[in-house]
Amino acid sequence: MKRAARFIYLSCIYLFLYVPILILIVYSFNDTKYSTNWQGFTWKWYYQLFTDSPLKEALVNSLIIALASSVLATILGTLGAFAFYRYRFLGRKVMYSFIYIVMMSPDIVMGISLLMFFITIGLATGPFTLLLAHITFCLPFVVVTVYSRISGFDRNIIDVAKDLGASELQMFRHVIMPLLMPAIIAGWLLSFTLSLDDVVVSFFTTGPSFEILPLKIYSM
Repeated sequence: MKRAARFIYLSCIYLFLYVPILILIVYSFNDTKYSTNWQGFTWKWYYQLFTDSPLKEALVNSLIIALASSVLATILGTLGAFAFYRYRFLGRKVMYSFIYIVMMSPDIVMGISLLMFFITIGLATGPFTLLLAHITFCLPFVVVTVYSRISGFDRNIIDVAKDLGASELQMFRHVIMPLLMPAIIAGWLLSFTLSLDDVVVSFFTTGPSFEILPLKIYSM
């Protein structure tokens, strides 16, 4: 009975999560701009995506920003998570709590804050500011993901590596990294998805000459 109830409960969760996505995918083949009624099957929207020059350029820009920001956020986030785990320093708990504040901040608040920051330091909006903004909101997710993995490690592993003569770099490369790899990959995938899908923060931090696919679709 418990197994059946658990199966029904999980099925409802998966249906709630994936049925809307499935409906969206089906209606992406609809032969009309409006999704309220079905007009027939067509490939023209996907054909237009890969043949229309502005859309294709926006898609390439989105992929470049998503790849660059996710890689940099993953590298910085992994090193940050390791620093939180390995070292004890003043303000450590406050800094880690600040990461959650960034994660919970509304997109419009973050977008306006970053825009004001870029204006204050005299940095013109464009691809570089967009990349910095995406790294900013992706970084906390990587730190939390990796730290949740590394915090479950047995600290004796590090002590044993040091007793065997491993340096900090060797210990991180040959001991910590292999154990962290699943969390690092998860953090990278999460960062890539968040960056590729973002609209609000990108709206405030990109320039008029650099357009990404979410903003292009939003303006259509």
